[in-house]
Amino acid sequence: MGATLITGLGLVGTSYAQHAVKRGETVVFYDVAPRKDFLAHKLGNANVTVVQRDVRDLPSLIETIQKHKCDTVIHTAGLIGGKVANPIYSGLQINVMGTINVAEAVRLTGVKRLVQISTFGIYDRRKGEPNPIDEDFRRGPGEAYGNSKVAKELMVEAYQRMFGFELIVLRLANVYGVGHFAGGSGGGEMIQNMLQTGIKGGVAKIPQESARDFEYVYYKDLGRALDKAVTTSLKEPVTLNIGTGVVIKFDDLVGLAEKLLPKLQVEIIPGTKPRSAKQPMVIEKAKQVLGWSPDFDIEAGFKDYIEELKALG
Repeated sequence: MGATLITGLGLVGTSYAQHAVKRGETVVFYDVAPRKDFLAHKLGNANVTVVQRDVRDLPSLIETIQKHKCDTVIHTAGLIGGKVANPIYSGLQINVMGTINVAEAVRLTGVKRLVQISTFGIYDRRKGEPNPIDEDFRRGPGEAYGNSKVAKELMVEAYQRMFGFELIVLRLANVYGVGHFAGGSGGGEMIQNMLQTGIKGGVAKIPQESARDFEYVYYKDLGRALDKAVTTSLKEPVTLNIGTGVVIKFDDLVGLAEKLLPKLQVEIIPGTKPRSAKQPMVIEKAKQVLGWSPDFDIEAGFKDYIEELKALG
């Protein structure tokens, strides 16, 4: 069995690790501030290694890959959303320099495959979204987070062209599921807070800027996509949208939560007008390349999510 280095011990990385440990693969998490409680919830007593280091530390990355003989790297570590811009200098250092370090470590250690985690946020929707968004849609939305993710894609693309390692880039819809959200993800955190409030009974207060129409993907579907991204043979580098192909209206999202959790009330806190997605991502290429498609629509995902939250207490 191979060994996989996962930068970032969060919802994305653990969604893959749940598959990897079942087949006896060695999994190494590399995180600047690992949450052991979160790891225990997601993986129980599975035998995984956790290295507490920063992705900006290139020698430590190289040492970790070599020590554990990793042949695959899944790069998830970084900041999300508004955290990249607050402050922007350190946000870009973590996201962009961290990715350059990962690519350099992959080159120097002879890692076979890099799975680069990207986002729906790289797309530039400012000039309109007349059609569903495929992987050739223009990149660079102008703000710190989206532009940093574009830069990350460009860096690993350049490294791959020069050094020939296998590369697959996954552009994820807004991922939801039980998480700790230390790196950001306002959409995922908003859903978790809303569902937790509904389970206990009470009023979930949601800032207006978070009341957006969005495309979501459940973490269990993402885990299967990542598993296929690691194990599927590749003829050439590839970039894939990973979502559901459906934009969920915010009012429908809240209505579903209220239906499933009758003790929930939602209050919108006035503020900045939300920036909503008008068109979903096209996911046909992921179906063709990976043989993957989502199993969970938003209602099935919420039902499963609620059961996991209840089990956590």
